[in-house]
Amino acid sequence: MIFLLIEDPGCFWVTMKGCGPYIVDEIEYKNLNAEMNQFYDKSYKDVDEVKPLTVEEGQICVVFSEELKCWCRAVIKSIMYCTDHYQTECFLVDYAKYVFVKSKDIRVALEAFMRIPYRAKKCRLFRTKPVTLRIDFCEDTAKIVPARRWDSAATRYFQNLLKATTQMKAKLCAVEGNTFDVFLYVTIKDEKVCVNDDLVSKNFARFEEAKENTGTCADYQENQTSLNAESLPMKIVNPAHAFRPVLFQEKIPTNLETGGNHELTRKKFLGPNFTESYCWPAVARGCDVVAISYQGNDPFLYIPPVLTFLQSGSCYKALPNRNGPLALILCPGWKKAHLVFDLLKTYERCSRQLHPMLIILGQNKEEARSVKIRGCEVIVTTPYSLLRLFEHHSLLFCRLCHLVLDEIEVLFSDAIEQVFTILDCYKKAIITEEWEYSPHQIIAVGTRWNKHIPRLIKEFMNDPYIVITAMEEASIYGNVQQVVQPCMNSERTAVLLKILDFTHNNLQKVLVFTNSVNEVEIIHKVLKSNSIFSLKIHEKSECSLKYIIQQWTKKYSSGTHVVLVLTDDCMQSLRITDATCVIHFSFPSPRIFGQRLHSMSDNFCNDSSVDQQYTKARSVILLTENNNTCHALGILHYLQHAEAEIPPELHDFMAKMLEAEEDKKFSRPLCAYLKTFGTCKSRTVCPDRHQINLQIDVCQNIPDKIIQTPGCVTILPLHIVNATNYFGRIVDKQKDQYTILAEEINEYFKKPSNKISVKNVEKLAFYGLCEKTLFHRVQVLEISPKEEENLFFNVKIKYIDEGRTSQVQSYQLLHLPAEFQCLPPQAVEFVVCRVKPIDNEIEWNPKVTHYIHHKIKGKLHEAKIVHTLGNTAWVDPMVRVTRLSDLKMSVNEYNIRSEILSTGLGTDNPEHITQLQKLSGHIKVLDDVKNLEPFKTSVAFLFWPLCGTLFRSFFSHLWLSSLENHH
Repeated sequence: MIFLLIEDPGCFWVTMKGCGPYIVDEIEYKNLNAEMNQFYDKSYKDVDEVKPLTVEEGQICVVFSEELKCWCRAVIKSIMYCTDHYQTECFLVDYAKYVFVKSKDIRVALEAFMRIPYRAKKCRLFRTKPVTLRIDFCEDTAKIVPARRWDSAATRYFQNLLKATTQMKAKLCAVEGNTFDVFLYVTIKDEKVCVNDDLVSKNFARFEEAKENTGTCADYQENQTSLNAESLPMKIVNPAHAFRPVLFQEKIPTNLETGGNHELTRKKFLGPNFTESYCWPAVARGCDVVAISYQGNDPFLYIPPVLTFLQSGSCYKALPNRNGPLALILCPGWKKAHLVFDLLKTYERCSRQLHPMLIILGQNKEEARSVKIRGCEVIVTTPYSLLRLFEHHSLLFCRLCHLVLDEIEVLFSDAIEQVFTILDCYKKAIITEEWEYSPHQIIAVGTRWNKHIPRLIKEFMNDPYIVITAMEEASIYGNVQQVVQPCMNSERTAVLLKILDFTHNNLQKVLVFTNSVNEVEIIHKVLKSNSIFSLKIHEKSECSLKYIIQQWTKKYSSGTHVVLVLTDDCMQSLRITDATCVIHFSFPSPRIFGQRLHSMSDNFCNDSSVDQQYTKARSVILLTENNNTCHALGILHYLQHAEAEIPPELHDFMAKMLEAEEDKKFSRPLCAYLKTFGTCKSRTVCPDRHQINLQIDVCQNIPDKIIQTPGCVTILPLHIVNATNYFGRIVDKQKDQYTILAEEINEYFKKPSNKISVKNVEKLAFYGLCEKTLFHRVQVLEISPKEEENLFFNVKIKYIDEGRTSQVQSYQLLHLPAEFQCLPPQAVEFVVCRVKPIDNEIEWNPKVTHYIHHKIKGKLHEAKIVHTLGNTAWVDPMVRVTRLSDLKMSVNEYNIRSEILSTGLGTDNPEHITQLQKLSGHIKVLDDVKNLEPFKTSVAFLFWPLCGTLFRSFFSHLWLSSLENHH
């Protein structure tokens, strides 16, 4: 058996070897292939005689595969119509491959070529069904339950199992339709494993009891037309129907409804979620849309309906006949832009060709000038990149109809000036007469409301469709007045009475939320004793739910005050939405907080420009010393986001809570962003440490003489993390201990008798590992869970002399003699200082990382260490020096920092070292660090003591000027 395609344990294609009722010899397939190629290539000069008159889904035909360079039997899966031809997605039934084929490459399948069964057989593990972990947060329980789809971890384990096998066999148990049910056996290191049993024992699957209607081998009838039929949900939602554009009353092309639906089904898409159900129809009708939801960073909120709208070709006939995109998607950074572009490429295959482009530009003007946008109808980019492109392509907005602002809150936070410049350009472009009959649409999606969105709505949108499914954000849009009332826990009842000292003449309907039944009873008694009309309800309440609803919904006269005291578990049953005030007597979790605010949704203002003092809805939080720190921080951050008035004493309280949260991270690694750039933009949510821990940050793997006497060292980068972050070794040019050790290790393991596999793998222990022809010292970091009967399992290891990590099989680890463990791990982390990505990015563009990786990996460099913490050394500068032996001199080939800046994707970061010094408690920055920018002759002399023979042989104007120029 040979595997051709694996989707999951319930769907994989194989070709079978041996003998049996369903097995055909490979020679017959080769002969068939040769006959088909000869026939379709040469026999018919008149192609029309073998071209099908019609093409339908499910039709069996013969197609030409560009990848395989031959004619293949196929089943048509979907049809996509283009301007001058149609394209089909076909499944090659002998190779188990999905391919796209143009109409000119489709031929009629002659009966003579269908005489033998398909080579690719669809299989599934017999009676082995998927499971998932269901967590009940209410009961605080978790249990394994049946699932409809295979978990990605189960699929990955199944694939890894098959990769590790040296032999596999299958026992055919049943045939249902065109699917073979098998027991699959694999052999790994001479041990035979039943894959069905293995998945069940590891809780990746469950056994299903036998059913009466299960097919058998005797019942098998080969149904070639339904080969590769997929297990679909009971009810298929056709997304194409959900968002048909009706603005111009044009029928959607059939290929979108079939091809688009097929692509979504292949991705196991079950239908639009709650937010998408509201957004898609509005977007597809051409309306301006603002959507804020917890899933607001998911591009699927707008990609399907925008692609649907773009199919309506007649909508754009009035536009000028020039080059320029119809749709522009602005993303907050290069990483999100790549994600959006990949999704567009996936789903664009099911529609007419839109030729989308991903444009990420640096500061090099020549790069922007060379961009060609002919035929491109969708551009994915960032605000900064778009404005650089616009400088050289002034007609960029001349055909633009759809402007999408992805993650609007991040765009407004990081690039507000650029975003409004783009909006102004778009607004000016659509004022002309020719736009009267063309669509113009702005779509803004995100996870949080932003104070600049009202300006976007007022100045640039036309009666927008606003969808907010995150209730906390809806309350900000609805101008709910947020009040924070600090008090001692013992004073809460007295403070509550002061809050309820009503002076309003309007009807006031107040909800007082608590966490316990006891608190409900106490508050209710206190309110009654103070002559306040009060209702109460909780899970043990004697009052019926119906009675409470009747009392709450009664018509009251103006000036009446109604108070309902309740626990959170009653909210869903009551379904109250018309409260005018919510009092959080017990502090809520962020999730519960949003649900409580929903109780006032009828009183949210529909105009976010209204001042809070004129709003009807009010939320009051009683903040005490006993509040959950994590929840309190989350709520207080939300209140800052809502621009609520926070009492001065709470700022100190927040600072102490933030400090306490940081202390919880004290054993975590130092934040990577802090090390790489000197700051962390997401400090409150970042899981890593942002302060010095002397136990962890004591210098490691860096020779004492280098720390004590700052100077120039030779470093060898071996593992490139990104453009400025590498792992490697500090090399002693006179006598490098590791070079000697590496030679001894490789010499030792050359003898087969010394390659002793480890039987009992221990965490954090050191072992040997063969990689190609070289042997390395490695340390085990993690051992994956395993059953006792399994002989192999995965381990995560670290190459202690290079810094990289990897996953290997346990049997690959070799016993490492003690004499090879004496030398400490040599890997050191290096960070190049004073440079960061452009455009407020927090990660390096892969272009820069790839460029630096290619340039420096495995090459010796000279560097000055300016700061050390733990196993990390900050270097500035880092220079590649080449020795010219004939001339007895050395020259600087390049400076890493200068190389990064020259790509146009990096910019100066002058505060980098200063921030690190502050972090380390250095009040005064070292003089040589301050003077790095000019890098005059005096600094060059500082390098002299540790530079070795390389520099003693040469000291001239060339060396000094080279350092200055490259810095």
